[in-house]
Amino acid sequence: MKEYQTITEISGPLVFAEVDEPVGYDEIVEIETDDGRTLRGQVLESSEGLVSIQVFEGTGGIDRNASVRFLGETMKMPVTEDLLGRVLDGSGQPIDGGPEIVPESREDIVGEAINPFSREYPEEFIQTGVSGIDGMNTLVRGQKLPIFSGSGLPHNDLALQIARQATVPEEEEGDDEDGSEFAVIFGAMGITQEEANEFMDDFERTGALERSVVFMNLADDPAVERTVTPRLALTTAEYLAFEKDYHVLVILTDITNYCEALREIGAAREEVPGRRGYPGYMYTDLAQLYERAGRIEGKDGSVTQIPILTMPGDDDTHPIPDLTGYITEGQIVMDRDLNSQGIEPPINVLPSLSRLMDDGIGEGLTRGDHADVSDQMYAAYAEGEDLRDLVNIVGREALSELDNKYLDFADRFETEFVQQGYDTNRSIDDTIELGWDLLSDLPKEALNRIDEDLIEEHYREDAEEAEAVQAD
Repeated sequence: MKEYQTITEISGPLVFAEVDEPVGYDEIVEIETDDGRTLRGQVLESSEGLVSIQVFEGTGGIDRNASVRFLGETMKMPVTEDLLGRVLDGSGQPIDGGPEIVPESREDIVGEAINPFSREYPEEFIQTGVSGIDGMNTLVRGQKLPIFSGSGLPHNDLALQIARQATVPEEEEGDDEDGSEFAVIFGAMGITQEEANEFMDDFERTGALERSVVFMNLADDPAVERTVTPRLALTTAEYLAFEKDYHVLVILTDITNYCEALREIGAAREEVPGRRGYPGYMYTDLAQLYERAGRIEGKDGSVTQIPILTMPGDDDTHPIPDLTGYITEGQIVMDRDLNSQGIEPPINVLPSLSRLMDDGIGEGLTRGDHADVSDQMYAAYAEGEDLRDLVNIVGREALSELDNKYLDFADRFETEFVQQGYDTNRSIDDTIELGWDLLSDLPKEALNRIDEDLIEEHYREDAEEAEAVQAD
């Protein structure tokens, strides 16, 4: 293995070195400094006689006398089922004081694209225990469903709640002892030490850590490491899903920090910037992450993704949410107004969407009345929202009795259906029954999106009306 002492330039997180033989793209590099430290890096660009290397631990302490060694392989993640319950840093090294990881395999972190012919269509329901998601924007196994949040909104609390509560219902109640188990991969990128402490306290307090693998890249860790963290997390997820038959839920937070790291590295390479200074290849880069969700024919496991991103300035036309929306299958939108009213979690169901919901609900998956109840609640809540604007102009007295009922429905929908706190775990039955309870405030003739047989079976007459009917 050749050693080079040919560093010509250091620029931000990048080191440039001269070489006398071809070096592969993405090849792993070891840089030994004068003080005996060994830093790891990755070849970012390779041209004749010169390579640029991004250094995972930062370029501090590197000078022209440092030695550069090219290892002849790309970065690999040591994977084993024993990773469950472990906490790793952003470059895959254990930081929980546990034993060294003895890998069953070492997998390339870039991963291979799933052959479209081998992809199985996502259809089975994942229960998160959150009514705003399960009832209105259902998550399906193998789906990629991002959470669009904003700075200061409680997306971390929602992420922890989903990590704690997410289950595959039929695995819970089925008698099949060999059924696939459920695991959570939690990849944190660019979070503060305070947030990291909150995450770990919650994981340990609730016991969720036992079925989880946690990757922690902190805000003061190098930006280059941030670009590797989600790939390590997804490589671990693919191994558990497709080799060990787990149903894996991958939660990545915060994709915005990941994209900022891409921009920082692009600026150091003096690339021509795209929209708002982000690299022109950011769409491709994000797709390489998101498209690693899915199911494969003949394999029992699945990889489901919930990436979380904070929209800068709450702007959903910003490149990060804009490109994410193109690639993923919907979005869960967190709302600042609902948050200021104390609604937990503050999910705004109107701009939220799960494109695969229709395939993951219904008889045998959730309940036969799920789709009708969801459609009717969406329509009634949208009507109530429109009427709120009208009330500000003409007042409630000028509205009809039905309009007033829509307004009351919108209020109850927010304070009883969406609002549930971060410690309440609602089953899908509880969520749909609560939906019927709210819809029963509206007259039967207003329920024009629900099958009449379902209305007869589930509609709850007002107590006074029911007594009057019995008296007649």
